[in-house]
Amino acid sequence: MREIPGIPYRFNDPELLALAMSHRSIGRVNNERLEFLGDSILNFVVSARLFELKTDSNEGDLTRLRARVVRGDTLAKLAAGLKLGDYVRLGEGELKSGGFKRDSILANALEAVFGAIYLDGGYDACARVIRHVCDPYIAGLPVADELRDPKTRLQEWLQGRGLALPEYSVISAEGPPHRQTFMVECVCRDAGINVTGKSTSRRKAEQAAALAALNCITVMPKKKGHS
Repeated sequence: MREIPGIPYRFNDPELLALAMSHRSIGRVNNERLEFLGDSILNFVVSARLFELKTDSNEGDLTRLRARVVRGDTLAKLAAGLKLGDYVRLGEGELKSGGFKRDSILANALEAVFGAIYLDGGYDACARVIRHVCDPYIAGLPVADELRDPKTRLQEWLQGRGLALPEYSVISAEGPPHRQTFMVECVCRDAGINVTGKSTSRRKAEQAAALAALNCITVMPKKKGHS
């Protein structure tokens, strides 16, 4: 086999493709080294692509966007769309347990394919394939602000205006230990905001409170010198 439908590349050395499709469950000769190589190339190509396309995004935004593209569940979805699981070679145990559908196996196989293409055809060929596979997902990424959690967005808004950082405190924790509900207060003193958030963990309650504070900000009248 020299190619996989959906991946626009034909291998000169079919053994490289076979190796990329070989999960560690089949033995010592497997795709883990190719996965390591492909992961590195993927991160660089996606970084360059985002730098090119997202001209208004700062370093932090670009980092968050890249993380969304190269994370395991995204790669697994891309690999599933290419039906990569049909070609992965698995040991008997993984095969019986449905390993060809497992997200980690699919994501690792896709990275291994990228590494194999790099060795077989060079960087330009590999970059073209990565862009072909990832560009549709990149085109559908949300704006960078939506990737930041509410606490981060609130902190950045306050810092950008020279205001004191928010203070979070637990007001109450109700229910049995395994099913508690937390109420957290968020106070932004310089902005005159005092709100609460409620959820099943302290962290989630803090995020809910931060989101409530952000909602307050959107309806606050603009002061001279602020936006």
